[in-house]
Amino acid sequence: MSKVTSRDGTTIAFDRLGSGPAVILVTGALVDRSHPMQQDLAAHLAQHLTVFNYDRRGRGESDDTLPYAVEREVEDIGALIVEAGGSAFVYGISSGAVLALEAAAHGLPITKLALYEPPFIIDDSRPPLPKDYVEQLKEAVSSGRRGDAVEIFMTKALRDPDEFLDPMRADPSWAEMEKVAHTLAYDGTIMGDTMSGNPLPSNNWTSAAMPALVIHGELSEAMFHVAAQALADILPHARRRTLEGQEHAVAPEVLAPVLREFFAPEPTARQTPR
Repeated sequence: MSKVTSRDGTTIAFDRLGSGPAVILVTGALVDRSHPMQQDLAAHLAQHLTVFNYDRRGRGESDDTLPYAVEREVEDIGALIVEAGGSAFVYGISSGAVLALEAAAHGLPITKLALYEPPFIIDDSRPPLPKDYVEQLKEAVSSGRRGDAVEIFMTKALRDPDEFLDPMRADPSWAEMEKVAHTLAYDGTIMGDTMSGNPLPSNNWTSAAMPALVIHGELSEAMFHVAAQALADILPHARRRTLEGQEHAVAPEVLAPVLREFFAPEPTARQTPR
């Protein structure tokens, strides 16, 4: 494990694996770099790339500094890019994909951007989140009810049925989610009003002009299909790809070859023999 210091003095923990061009992995809600699927993806990619698998601020072994602002998380990615040598590929999943988008739109030296299922709710394919969703999360955490914050996320963002909650609370993983429950409001802040049921503004992230790949799973909810196409239409140099047989919890062994192909060096024109 290594650490970098972000612009505001926050220490960000990361693992560096493999060799080759650098890629930074940006996790979604409640996940840190120790999650088995995250580690599995990092290991697959490390066969061809230098992988920076990091804990977002407030998670794992990274520190946190209040008040929270999305710009501080963008600066965290910037610090990792400096550590990587000054430029990097970036891959983000779910709300982490939207954070990666923000980093690209802020002008960080990201050479290629890969995004898996940013959770935009931009039509009537599913109900939007409550307008006070972030405030509900903040209130639960500030009142010491971290489990309730996780429950709010599970029922209102993920739409898990109420009858699933008691078995989930009894599982050891629930305690791990409670440890980072305060960061759920961070992810909600990153999403802004993009889960309100309204179309994405056409000028969102248009400054992210690097090659981009927007990916979604064939078996995922309709909202992810709609979101992927809408984002690919907005970004200047993006294409969309569907992964057969995959859902939001994408299998690392299926995703990794797609990312490696996208992050591979661009072919150069062969010189004409003299």
